[in-house]
Amino acid sequence: AAFAPVLALGLAGMAAGSPFAGYVGDRFGRRPALLACVGIFGLATVATAFVDSVAALAVLRFITGLGAGGALPNASALAAEFAPARRRPIAVKLTIVCVPLGGMVGGVIAARVLPLYGWRVLYEIGGALPLAFALVLWAVLPESPRFLAQRPSGWPALASLLKRMGHVVPAGSAFEDRFERKVNERAPLQTLWGPLHARDTAGLWFACFFSMNAVYLVFGWLPTMLTSQGLDAGSASAGLAVYNFGGVLGVLVWAALMAKLGSRGPMLWGALATAGSALAILLVPIQVHGDRSMLMWALGLNGLLLNAIQTSLYALATYVYPTGVRASGVAWAASIGRVGGILSSLFGAVIIGAGAGAYWGIIAGFLICSFVGLAWVRSHFPATSKM
Repeated sequence: AAFAPVLALGLAGMAAGSPFAGYVGDRFGRRPALLACVGIFGLATVATAFVDSVAALAVLRFITGLGAGGALPNASALAAEFAPARRRPIAVKLTIVCVPLGGMVGGVIAARVLPLYGWRVLYEIGGALPLAFALVLWAVLPESPRFLAQRPSGWPALASLLKRMGHVVPAGSAFEDRFERKVNERAPLQTLWGPLHARDTAGLWFACFFSMNAVYLVFGWLPTMLTSQGLDAGSASAGLAVYNFGGVLGVLVWAALMAKLGSRGPMLWGALATAGSALAILLVPIQVHGDRSMLMWALGLNGLLLNAIQTSLYALATYVYPTGVRASGVAWAASIGRVGGILSSLFGAVIIGAGAGAYWGIIAGFLICSFVGLAWVRSHFPATSKM
């Protein structure tokens, strides 16, 4: 219970960082916004290893959240704007798949590092890796070509980028984006809630709010839930790793399904299946000192479905919104979702105290609500063959 405010402040940082970094990415470029965000959450994570109080931990988790929350929308926008339109949803999903993949790797590392070295070393490792990767990004990551095309000041950089990609660009060329209209980047909310996008924004925000409620109830509290049922800390960490491994598979499976069928059917049926798989976990007996393979399979299935739906929401948002507000559109949807995550973090201990039935039942209810939001979205993307 004492740790709940720390989780909540971390998510509050993500909720605050997403729209701000999305606005920065839409105004000044995805590349500088992404580099700054990765540097912020890397430095704050390393600093977390040296705290001596819960209050200091909470402050640093908030700062970490600012960076992590801002990185995702800009990474999503970059992936969407480098990919051909028909491959955009798959490109975004293959980018966001790194979230559960990172969670899986983190769970594996935690299961080995925590018993031997403690949590401080875990945070040192978790912060050093993104700092090293920030240097790689600085060296090799170009700016979004669609972002550059909409700004005459970016045309020389765009010409250079296109030449690197093998295109012949005459000297002094001018560029235009023939497929997307220019929008008012200074007022992204006005565009998101304008007549063209209001219905989609409402559905996306509603779906994100409830799906992230479920995601963070798992990410923040699943190990605690499992240890409350008698499992040791190593087994609980392994359970979270299996959950995220299922999530990686789910993203890949849903990427193929959505390419073939479009987004509406796989996302709607996937949300309902996720709710059903959460309730099915209640039927699995917990073996404290025996074979836990059935539990791990059940956790992996729910992770497969839940992460597939969550990452699909990012892909859907990049399709719904035009280039000028794409990072902001993704960021605001993610930020609203993390408000739900804050509530899950604050009340996770209470939910766990009510038992496994309440925990998995609430997750199932969240996904049913997410289904309603997804059904309300009008601009689902079609099958790849029709784009």
